[in-house]
Parts: sequence; structure tokens; C-alpha cells
Amino acid sequence: MQIRNYSFGATAAIVTSIGLIVGLDAATATKATILSGLLIVAVADNLTDSLSIHIYQESERLEPRAAFRATLINFFARLGLSLSFIFLMGFLPLRIAVVVSILWGLLLLTGLSYVLARTQNRPALPEIAKHVAVAVVVILSSKAIGHIIQA
Repeated sequence: MQIRNYSFGATAAIVTSIGLIVGLDAATATKATILSGLLIVAVADNLTDSLSIHIYQESERLEPRAAFRATLINFFARLGLSLSFIFLMGFLPLRIAVVVSILWGLLLLTGLSYVLARTQNRPALPEIAKHVAVAVVVILSSKAIGHIIQA
């Protein structure tokens, strides 16, 4: 399985889930609201992104079977990762779930960045630092937006 088939979906699931959790928590959303948002993203946004990837691959004239396989891999990678955040939010107290979700997401992103760097024969640390830095920007932006909405 090629990393390009799941890297977009995995990254989107991780960073979007963390951003949503942190932003809604900062806006003092209830656990049910955060879970609803995560479920909507896991299904609706996932389907939309998968369709977008599929149409893009068709426009690039990728062989139809390969395009469909890549689309499915992307969809299920994203769904599985999204469900991991839903699990954390569902079974942990809200305050703990927020912190654990951030740590879990950063751990997943670090692992994905490491695999990507190794696949491309690049040093892992700069890739990890670059990707985690972007995720931190998303986290801080989401928290700021949540505070602005709450105010």
C-alpha cells in the first residue's frame, strides 16, 4: 500500500479532529456537541474529500481501478482515525479527552511524518517538526476562534 493513498486522509482526519475538539471546547461546547461535530466530519467531510480526491485522480487520468482503490483507502484511513477521536471523546471526561486527543493526534501525526520521511529518504526530524508546527497553528487558531465565538 502506497503512503500517498492514505496520507491525505490521515492528515486531514488528525488535524481536523484536533482543531474541532479544541475550538468547540474553547467555545464551551458540550461533549455531545463535540461528538456530533466529530461524527459529521467523520462522515460528511470524509465523503466529500474522498469524492474530491477521486475526481482529481480521474482528471489526472489515473487508471480507474487504481483511482477507486486509492479513494477507498483514503476514506477508510480517515474514517478509522476519526473514530479514534470519537472513542476518546465518548469514553473520557471532557477535560481529559481534550488533552488526550491533542496528544493522540500529535503522536499520530509524528508517526505519519516519520513514515513519510523514511519513504522519501529524508531526515525525519525536520519533517516531523514542520508538520507538527502546522498542527500547532491549527490548534491555536481553533482555540482562538472558539474563544471569540464564546465571547
